[in-house]
Amino acid sequence: MKEVFKKDFYVGAALNYRVISGRDAKSTAIVKQQFNTISPENLLKWEAVHPQPDQYNFKPADDYVAFGQANKMFTIGHTLMWHQQTPKWVFEDGAGQPASREQLLKRLEEHINTVVGRYKGKISGWDVVNEAIDDQQGDLRKTKWLEIIGEDFAAKAFEYAHKADPKAELYYNDYSLYRPEKREGVIKLVKSLQAKGIKVAAIGMQGHYGLTKPSLEQVEASIVAFSKLGVHVNFTELDIDVLPNPSRRQGADIAETFGADAKYNVYTTGLPDSVQQKLTKRYADLFALFHKHRDVIDRITLWGVTDADSWLNDWPIRGRTSYPLLFDRNFQPKPAVQAVLQAAK
Repeated sequence: MKEVFKKDFYVGAALNYRVISGRDAKSTAIVKQQFNTISPENLLKWEAVHPQPDQYNFKPADDYVAFGQANKMFTIGHTLMWHQQTPKWVFEDGAGQPASREQLLKRLEEHINTVVGRYKGKISGWDVVNEAIDDQQGDLRKTKWLEIIGEDFAAKAFEYAHKADPKAELYYNDYSLYRPEKREGVIKLVKSLQAKGIKVAAIGMQGHYGLTKPSLEQVEASIVAFSKLGVHVNFTELDIDVLPNPSRRQGADIAETFGADAKYNVYTTGLPDSVQQKLTKRYADLFALFHKHRDVIDRITLWGVTDADSWLNDWPIRGRTSYPLLFDRNFQPKPAVQAVLQAAK
């Protein structure tokens, strides 16, 4: 895939530590053969890399970056500011009360300076702010970042990241950006950053999609709208959920989980051919759309390497047998891979 799309955009995958360390050798081999960009699934999120105020856990992230360098990958950092997977202490003072604006900004700057600074020149692009727009109205999401810092929380994160590595590309990343309300919210946010002289290199559209929703027209409308801001577009967390989904959203709000229910786990012994064909067509259509807009799309990253390591096996219901990626549980390419390669033509 990386060869076929070489002139168009990077194609990559999000990696867990088993893949980076070589313990999942077959997945590692797929990554080296197929992809030229990588994202870290969890190991650069705040709780993983900076679990305690005076403690950093850099070994997994160091190994990830070394893997990227050894394989000449365009290496992504994910993510510096998010309301999930950030330890409670970040938002509190020493007495368990809410931190002040000054305290939180100081903490944020120190964290970004340390993490981005460590990988300066090695990590090429950072998801600086993740999922800061609310699902329904497109307003700023009510988070501790907004509550304590105020409306300039995103601007501060981008400023600190730029200072820590002036050459790194800086991104805003979110899900369900095909929805008009959410799209408008992101446009407003990015324009407010640009008005302060802050460069946003690209908007990351996560691409946690279903077999029929969103429509290609909805996805395309957002690609076009974002490109009019003078920014590029990345598809950062692409997967196709083929299972019935109890979630109200075609999204990725990890806080929204459900109890086990057989009617949402319908293909426990394998994917029926009819569904496999739908999955193949869906990937082909999406990659044809990406190829059409290759002048503004820099990168397509799948969220995982094989079905076995997809987060959708456990969200929004734990223990499901999910089939969202291009490679199956036996490390074999699905028919969708050939269809994706055809899309380049």
